[in-house]
Amino acid sequence: MNKKLSDKDKQDWQEFLNSTDKLENKDQKLSAVPKRYIERSIDLHGYTLEEANQKMTSFIEECFTNEVTKINVITGKGLRSKNLDDPYQSNNLSILKFSVPYFIKSNNQLMSKIISIDFEAVENPSLGNFDILLRKKK
Repeated sequence: MNKKLSDKDKQDWQEFLNSTDKLENKDQKLSAVPKRYIERSIDLHGYTLEEANQKMTSFIEECFTNEVTKINVITGKGLRSKNLDDPYQSNNLSILKFSVPYFIKSNNQLMSKIISIDFEAVENPSLGNFDILLRKKK
């Protein structure tokens, strides 16, 4: 591909090179305000429903106090849950993956510290974790 530059293009380029005007560095604006997230994870494998809910309550309180902005909650997928063998238990709400985020959502004190819970991840059968975004302390 052999494109020839016009005389006008060459002249404009030369004027640009000879100019003392500075171009604005757009990359500096992007890096001037770095976004920093403080993240923590908690693994709830092996906990009962009650233990997991208690653990999450204290963990969210601790993270909020320490200005953590994102919590990754590892619950597992619930595929090996012994609750699946019990016909008197709910297949969904007896599994931590489903019960923990709904417990948090129903707790007004915890929700006052939370921006959002990633319910799409909760409902995704191929994931065994979800994220919680926390508010900043006032």
